Amino acid sequence: MFQVVLWLDIKNVFQSILLTHSVPCMLTFIFFGLESEFQFDQKERKRELAHPMGEMNNLKPSFLSSDGSLAVHAGERLCREINTTSITTPVVNTTTYFFKNTSDLVDFKEQRIVCHEYTRYGSPTTMVLEEKISALEGAESTLVVASGMCAISVMLLALVPTNGHIVTTKDCYKETRMIMENFLPKLGITVTMIDSDDTARLEAVVNDHNVSMFFTESPTNPFLRCVDIKLVSEICHKRGTLVCIDGTIATPLNQKALALGADLILQSGTKYIGGHNDVLAGCISGSTKLISKIRILHQLLGGTLNPNAAYLLIRSMKTMHLRVKQHNSNALRMAQVLEAHPKVSRVYYPGLPSHPEHLIAKRQMTGFGGLVTFEVAGDLKKTIKFIDSLKIPYIATSFGGCESFVDQPATRNWDVPREERLNYELNDNLVRFSFGIEDFDDIKADVLQALDTI
Repeated sequence: MFQVVLWLDIKNVFQSILLTHSVPCMLTFIFFGLESEFQFDQKERKRELAHPMGEMNNLKPSFLSSDGSLAVHAGERLCREINTTSITTPVVNTTTYFFKNTSDLVDFKEQRIVCHEYTRYGSPTTMVLEEKISALEGAESTLVVASGMCAISVMLLALVPTNGHIVTTKDCYKETRMIMENFLPKLGITVTMIDSDDTARLEAVVNDHNVSMFFTESPTNPFLRCVDIKLVSEICHKRGTLVCIDGTIATPLNQKALALGADLILQSGTKYIGGHNDVLAGCISGSTKLISKIRILHQLLGGTLNPNAAYLLIRSMKTMHLRVKQHNSNALRMAQVLEAHPKVSRVYYPGLPSHPEHLIAKRQMTGFGGLVTFEVAGDLKKTIKFIDSLKIPYIATSFGGCESFVDQPATRNWDVPREERLNYELNDNLVRFSFGIEDFDDIKADVLQALDTI
């Protein structure tokens, strides 16, 4: 009961009051008859929460011309606010920050000085991570949060109004679809699902309805469909509809969604950004105006990324360009091997000419990622035998780590009725393979010997 009251109250307050610019407001929260009230001015709140390092020329200096150099140095080499000569960014483990005197506190509130106040609002360590991601995405601002699903949830709640309308694609991460289908309708938000390549349907929906946002993955999970980001952005922007791309499978190195026209780019930092299967995180990048709206709601709801996790991500990003190159190479070469194999009936990979959006992928991506989805020429039992015969990959969910993972959607979703799985084309013989950074010859030999067992 407590959670329901709190969640719905926050949603109603923020959609009807908090996101109304520059309006002094009184918020009232009622918890089992206990009432507390506090006032704040929205304009002042935005100034409080403004990111102190938002200059793009600081994020991307002229001598860091490549993504690889940016991944190593951005946010640290020039504009790190932590006063230290340490090469590595320190982990600032504190929950709150003090002021030397009341005068400094007043100066902070009136924006004469910029400093940190409370770690739920941000920390020097997470700020470095945000700047590094912004540089790679080509964004004005980035917000990092505790997980990819946290990023999706807070972004939707902050930017889609009560009784709003969203368009999304049918092929997507299951938990994202669950948020869209099961939770958002409780807030009066309607969702239209379209095929990834159906731009005519998208145009019809945004023309016929007041659509707040078009949200999609590109490539999608698990079939790796690629949306023409430039085209859908043009369609949506004619009607004032925001475009948010989940680019987790692509990574900020393989695809620049903001440069292609999207308003927001979202990543699960758990995957390729983290890259070592040891940290959960999510991030949203875009204009300062949009990220500020999301940041305000996030700082009240929580879902804060711990500074220790931020440090792990900063560390991981320094080798990200090297890892992603190996992921790209292993996946493309293995997709070609699998497509030619008689015991594989179909391969889904945007780097293959047989992929329905191969030309779109070539136009908007510089690499095609480490995920390959394919169908074994056989039934459920044969597919299980193939997976169980593999020696290198772990049978595990997630992707983007150094180690290879293999996943059979039919067994991963065993608790979902088979008829429902088939509605989403999750056939019994479908395999999702996340190719890690192991030696290609080792991976190839392992996959071939496993196919030989069926």
